Amino acid sequence: MKYVIGVTSEFRRDYRKLSEELKGKLKHKGKIFAESPFHPFLRTHTLSGKLAGFWSFSIDNRIRVMFEFCGETKILLHRVGDHSIYRKQHG
Repeated sequence: MKYVIGVTSEFRRDYRKLSEELKGKLKHKGKIFAESPFHPFLRTHTLSGKLAGFWSFSIDNRIRVMFEFCGETKILLHRVGDHSIYRKQHG
């Protein structure tokens, strides 16, 4: 199943700050993610505590994308960056 992917203004702002190399990695992994959000290559996992209901997948060893499922076929990307994105999320 292919998912419809939406992004928040925070995600857009975070994305603009990424290096061209990281943008390329995100584009590659984003294609995989749109087809199969739980592909092992992405290391998708749930978040907990104040971020319960959100999920995350890995771009590389340091960079993550935080997202949520909005229904059966839509996913909203909230943030992209290092682990500090979890502290900056306002829900």
